[in-house]
Amino acid sequence: MNNLQVVEVENYQEKEQEIIAIEDTRTVKETYFNEWAEHTKLRAEKSFEEYKRTIKSFKDYLTMCNIEKPTENDLLNYREYLKAKNLQATTINNYILVIKMFFKYLAENNLYRDIAKDLKGYKVSKGFKKDYLNREQIHSLLNSIDRNCIKGKRDYAICLLMLTTGMRTIEITRAKLEDYENGILHIQGKGRADKSEYVKISLQVENAINEYLETRKNKSANDYLFTSISNHNNEQQLTTKSVSRIAKQNLINAGLKSRRLTAHSFRHTTATINLKAGATMQETQQLLRHQNINTTMIYSHNLERENNNSEQRIANYIFN
Repeated sequence: MNNLQVVEVENYQEKEQEIIAIEDTRTVKETYFNEWAEHTKLRAEKSFEEYKRTIKSFKDYLTMCNIEKPTENDLLNYREYLKAKNLQATTINNYILVIKMFFKYLAENNLYRDIAKDLKGYKVSKGFKKDYLNREQIHSLLNSIDRNCIKGKRDYAICLLMLTTGMRTIEITRAKLEDYENGILHIQGKGRADKSEYVKISLQVENAINEYLETRKNKSANDYLFTSISNHNNEQQLTTKSVSRIAKQNLINAGLKSRRLTAHSFRHTTATINLKAGATMQETQQLLRHQNINTTMIYSHNLERENNNSEQRIANYIFN
């Protein structure tokens, strides 16, 4: 390397140190959060409110810890802070994703260096963390619902529909009366733009839905299949949180109080029962409307593990 090249390298290093020194004096200003929010709203309107809530959590953390110039280490501490709150790995990873978007935006606009580019989330298990209901538990759940009132008739129909079709909570909320006809319910699946898929309604489920609909005053084609019965939102569309609460509360009422039993457990129940009853993997994939059969195969692996009695076999060998 000649003298000219040495001088150029030294000048570059000095300039780089000057840039770092300038960046180290910068703070994450209040306006940055608002600017990023407006930028995000234009690009991802559907996810905007979720992003806004998530970044507010990070902003509150910085305020709580009196941090004006966050570093990579501060982000690691924030990740541990979220973990200490017993949030699920998938939830924490969503928070991290938003933070990475935020600092990437700041870096692209020369407002703050990208301290989140190497921030990693937690590894998420590919197995299911929710249990499924066995036959006895299903009977306990359904028999515990009081069907002498409107709420009971609705809840019974929702639970039975979810158990037999594997419908997601969002699919339940989107269903309208016009989608339900002749034992078929057309649904707008997860990530779908229209109601291009459908589930078949068994006679028992159809009877339960009709029994509930007989209690309804407004039943025009454009009305939702299942609606709220609260005074404030009477006969308005249910939210996914409402459907989740309906499922969870009825599980609790039936004495099924496990944290691993939720509304999503109904979908796991559908898949597991179908496979146990002799359905093929392809039939179960079609039933659950999985785009990738590998997702469906997880249920099969769980069943294989359930039927694997190796531990008892080893104990019998040792003690017998």
